[in-house]
Amino acid sequence: MPRLILFNKPYGVLSQFSGGPEGVARATLAAWIDVPGVYPAGRLDKDSEGLLLLTDDGRLQARIAEPRHKMPKTYLAQVEGVPGADALDRLRRGVTLNDGMTRPAEAAVIEPPPLWERDPPIRYRKNVPDSWIALTITEGRNRQVRRMTAAVGHPTLRLVRWRVGDWTVEGLAPGEWRDAG
Repeated sequence: MPRLILFNKPYGVLSQFSGGPEGVARATLAAWIDVPGVYPAGRLDKDSEGLLLLTDDGRLQARIAEPRHKMPKTYLAQVEGVPGADALDRLRRGVTLNDGMTRPAEAAVIEPPPLWERDPPIRYRKNVPDSWIALTITEGRNRQVRRMTAAVGHPTLRLVRWRVGDWTVEGLAPGEWRDAG
């Protein structure tokens, strides 16, 4: 039976077990997960938080990570401003990015979610309001959600992956993990 781990990746942590260039100290998964033979199924950039799945099964890893399988991923994004109907409609139809048109997404403005504090906190600006959106996509381009929200005029300030398929980060504090199932 394949092993599947749900991990709440903290801000600033790389989605890999090794640290990158020699001589550069970076936080990696190795600081939190001491389970031999598991690897990330997909990635979250260092500036993003939330659900990262790890498995020891290559087929499962591909089913989760590869865009052709269209596994839905839900993100909670704190953005600058308050997206109106036009911005949300553009996200729902798909947005043109420099690497082509995105697939349509589910998008909605939401109340601020009851999340953990981020370390370091985002920078607040008194003169620029912010709000939260839930965005569900079925592909996984590099920094896609950030690029999509920026393309519709609402740059992302904080990004948390909440759900991948049927798995969620709910109940896991940053740095915590549990076996799925």
